[in-house]
Amino acid sequence: MVSGLALPIKSYAGTCSPSATQGGRQTIQLGGDLVKNDDERSCVALVLQGGGALGAYQGGVYQTLAKAGHLPDWIAGISIGAINAAIIAGNAPARRVDRLRAFWDLVSSSVTMPSPIHEGYLRSWFNEFSAGVAASTGVPGFFKPRFPGAMLALPGTLDAVSHYDVSPLRQTLLDLVDFERLNSGETRLSVGAVNVATGNFVYFDTCDTTIGPEHIMASGALPPAFPPVIIDGEPYWDGGLVSNTPLQYVLDSHRHGAITIFQVDLFSARGAMPKTMSEVAQREIDIRFSSRTRLNTDMQKELQILRTAASRLAAKLPEDLRNDPDARLLAAHGCPGAVTIMQLINRSEAYESQSKGYDFSRYTTNGHWNAGAKDAEYSLAHRDWVKRKPHSEGIVTFDLAEGAS
Repeated sequence: MVSGLALPIKSYAGTCSPSATQGGRQTIQLGGDLVKNDDERSCVALVLQGGGALGAYQGGVYQTLAKAGHLPDWIAGISIGAINAAIIAGNAPARRVDRLRAFWDLVSSSVTMPSPIHEGYLRSWFNEFSAGVAASTGVPGFFKPRFPGAMLALPGTLDAVSHYDVSPLRQTLLDLVDFERLNSGETRLSVGAVNVATGNFVYFDTCDTTIGPEHIMASGALPPAFPPVIIDGEPYWDGGLVSNTPLQYVLDSHRHGAITIFQVDLFSARGAMPKTMSEVAQREIDIRFSSRTRLNTDMQKELQILRTAASRLAAKLPEDLRNDPDARLLAAHGCPGAVTIMQLINRSEAYESQSKGYDFSRYTTNGHWNAGAKDAEYSLAHRDWVKRKPHSEGIVTFDLAEGAS
């Protein structure tokens, strides 16, 4: 078996707090303003998709959610979403935005000059230049190129199975994340990865796993750029190879009570017909990594209808049938409670290309951050969200950002 990135594992005390699954509320001081989580009767979950440099969008979304008082009880992430999730879960609420900002300032510090052109093909050239810098020299605090490179490396070594060394990311995580706090049970954290040997998709969850830097790195170990990460003798790659969004895991794992999910996607399943080969490549990436978000949500809605029907049927059964194994199975899979999903989806810009996932320039990542903040502000202030009516069962989704259709 090819050896992967084996990292020293530190022991952290971890539990799964009731607040992570039952909606414990928090009040914090943030930037001088007192904010309170106003989702009083609902567990709040933050679901973060993978997408490389596009992940700055999630930082902007979280900044707005925190300011509005929507503090997550549960955060689930894939790839760059796992990194953002760890930074949020591993810091006190009042420090989370600053820590996220510190991460994105660090990884965007190679190209800090602004683009001379804001739109069109000339802007595309700036983005391609920035992506080229990342590909050739690496990203500060994230990864650096291997030398002499995979083609000249000894088979079976890390150099032979990846183009970049990700040890800088480990140090960044140790600098920005308090893993004792992350595992304390204050906020539940779930990150997805795929087992290289079996192809099975797994989630590392603070409810049953003590999470360290290696679990976060495994979730973002996208081949062939990055090497597999060895955890308990098993090699893991980026969870986005199987599913790029943890929404399904959150819906399947949530058992009881209402839940409000803020789903932050970095790739839009919807888009215009490509006009150039570059646009073809970008559109293909958007479709592949959007992970059929709306299809999964629609399927979950149908499943919730069936679960609700099972609950009603079990309640109607006479006493002598309620202990029947089939009746008990139906009752155990009844409706867990009302699910409310706000979808916040990063929309592609005309000047972006297939390299947008590794354009880590300061100008571009700041643009993603600001777009996320703006989309979240617009959605939270939207009449349909403000005036939404409480529901006791089923799934209700909101995709309200400007430009959504």
